[in-house]
Amino acid sequence: MNKITNDIYFIGANDRDIDLFENQYPVENGVSYNSSVITDEKLAVMDTIDCRKSEELPEIVEEVLDGREPDYLIISHLEPDHSANIESAMNKYPSMKAVVNAKSKAFLPQFFKTDFSDRTIVVKEGDELSLGSHTLVFCMAPMVHWPEVMVEYEKSEKILFSADAFGKFGTLDADEDWLDEARRYYTNIVGKYGVQVQALLKKAAALDIEKICPLHGPVLDKDLEFYIEKYKLWSAYEPESDGVLVAYASLHGNTAAAAQKFAEILKDKGASDVKVIDLSRRGVSYAVADAFKYGKIALAASTYDAGIFAPMDDFLNHLKSKNFQNKKTALIENGTWAPMTAKLMREKCAEFKNVEVCENTVTIRTTPTDETVEQMKELAGELLA
Repeated sequence: MNKITNDIYFIGANDRDIDLFENQYPVENGVSYNSSVITDEKLAVMDTIDCRKSEELPEIVEEVLDGREPDYLIISHLEPDHSANIESAMNKYPSMKAVVNAKSKAFLPQFFKTDFSDRTIVVKEGDELSLGSHTLVFCMAPMVHWPEVMVEYEKSEKILFSADAFGKFGTLDADEDWLDEARRYYTNIVGKYGVQVQALLKKAAALDIEKICPLHGPVLDKDLEFYIEKYKLWSAYEPESDGVLVAYASLHGNTAAAAQKFAEILKDKGASDVKVIDLSRRGVSYAVADAFKYGKIALAASTYDAGIFAPMDDFLNHLKSKNFQNKKTALIENGTWAPMTAKLMREKCAEFKNVEVCENTVTIRTTPTDETVEQMKELAGELLA
């Protein structure tokens, strides 16, 4: 049995077989579904896990329960990767009560055929539930990232059960750094709701937290300020790096060559952190995460069917949906006979909040020339100014 503390047991699972989280985000190293049991005079199960791993749950739970029946099932979030086993658990343990808020109680019938509304305890902001020596305090966290989300603070061991907040892609045993996959998780899943995340962070600041237990990813129990500061930056749409992301979408390689050349020029002009990403080859979720990370972004794209080449168009649409803002942007377009991309990208950027687009634009006619290289030098200077 995996212990989080002496009285709290992990009963989640690693999913190494999944290839797309939410059927859209690549997860090369899988993902974890986290659940736990608080053992005390009363037993509380903290959420369930995805149906993909339902067969792993009963044996683990029974080992932890050791013949006892749980008193409470805390439902922090009804998204199916956390709620898939609620109905089976409620049927298996007929005396167990589901602890929900008003919004999640209203949603329950949409997820399950069994009506167990008479076995629910509805909590609101600041309510407490005593388990004996452990006490859970409930904090509502609407739109982080569904409207029914709540988090729980356990007072005696100073643990924040943070629902999807502070989660990351990757299994618990994945050999990878927390930051990159946590950033990609946040920006793509929670990124639109920065205001709501800031509201939750304000509540968390009033708590004495020693551990954070998210529903995906590892328990965070050291250097908590590091993780909290990242969430403050991301939710405020502030960059982590003053460097430049050069994102390109190239049909035959000429726009790619221009993007690479622009990156070289940026470095020559003093930019210390420059990343180049091929939007045709790298999943858009990675590009969105990088766009949040960097303070400046250069967009280079071919014209296609009198519009923006699809990988760039898709990228910009994703940025809009994630509330992208507070950046400085440079535009490079390519077109053999009727380049249109810069105009259209500028129009899309105008829909973003507080995104400054450089006045200079570089237009390439099929292949970069000495003249366009000089134009790129001017554009780089404006972007870095």
